[in-house]
Amino acid sequence: MVRFFGILVGLFFTGWLLVSFVLGAKEFITNPPEKAVYYDYHLDPKEVSFASDGPLGKFDRQQLQRGFQVYKEVCAACHSLRLVAFRNLAELGYNEDEVKAIAANWIIETPDIDPATGEMSTRPSLPADKFPMPFANDVAAAAANNNAIPPDLSLITKARTGGAPYIYSLLTGYQEAPGDLPDAAKPGPGLHYNPYFANLNLAMAQPIIADDQVAYSDGTSATIDQMSKDVTAFLVWTAEPKLEERNQTGWAVIAFLIIATILAFMSYKSIWADVKAEKKKKA
Repeated sequence: MVRFFGILVGLFFTGWLLVSFVLGAKEFITNPPEKAVYYDYHLDPKEVSFASDGPLGKFDRQQLQRGFQVYKEVCAACHSLRLVAFRNLAELGYNEDEVKAIAANWIIETPDIDPATGEMSTRPSLPADKFPMPFANDVAAAAANNNAIPPDLSLITKARTGGAPYIYSLLTGYQEAPGDLPDAAKPGPGLHYNPYFANLNLAMAQPIIADDQVAYSDGTSATIDQMSKDVTAFLVWTAEPKLEERNQTGWAVIAFLIIATILAFMSYKSIWADVKAEKKKKA
């Protein structure tokens, strides 16, 4: 009897699910959801390549240094790098003295506590320090940026769908809103139109606004496109500084597995060769 009622209950719920599915499908077909007003204006990230792309990718240290310069002179006033320490810059090719100088002369000092009074204070940064936050807290960050908190850039190329191409596209994608843009999608006060952003409008004004905004010491022409590529490459490094080591380890593991597979197959052939020969004789 209990099993009979259990079967009935199961059939009831199965039937209910089927009815719900049919009704839902009918509703979707007869009254499809409205497409977002900005859908037709949103663009996929541009095609762009970096030296670090692919399984054989390696960082271009000179480009990373240029990208760090763009971050320092253009982005650091609003965006933090809270997961990166000054001493990590040695991986970009800076020597010890250069790293110390960069830390000591950083535009924002590192928060500290006065050992004599216990009060909050600041001091010049040391190589062991992480990059200091540009704002004291999120409230201050929002107040200074049209109520939008600038995201930390340490992992930004990993955190955003589209990765590095999306960041590059966003930096180079600012433009005037199209005349036929629906009113619901037009940028409001303090917002800026960018078709690569999810809802087309973002609070961040165009950060890289003109050629030669940064003076590269290596003589590279500092166009808007070049500066955007360079800072994006730098942010790829901050998100995955061990990329080269990971690639090298991956190839070593693949080579080991290939060799191990070949040896295992040869051992199999050697061990079972006599057994197979004996079976043939008996047959």
